[in-house]
Amino acid sequence: MSSRPISMSELGAGEQATVLSFGGARAVNNRLASLGFTPGVGIDMTQNFGFGPLIVTVRGTRVALGRGEAAQILVQRQAG
Repeated sequence: MSSRPISMSELGAGEQATVLSFGGARAVNNRLASLGFTPGVGIDMTQNFGFGPLIVTVRGTRVALGRGEAAQILVQRQAG
């Protein structure tokens, strides 16, 4: 059972997902890739209050992202 793809900003704290693709401009995509967000990588949403920055754990590193950046990352929730 797989869920529909959503933007990373829709994940709640404690949820896990897999990065599918990016929807932003090349500069944003390059920045995200340099931070470790590449298609197929697993992420853990550490903090998402619904406003302000998100804190995401990717490849063992905690990264703070603005909501606009997170909205450009398409992910799929992991079952569990």
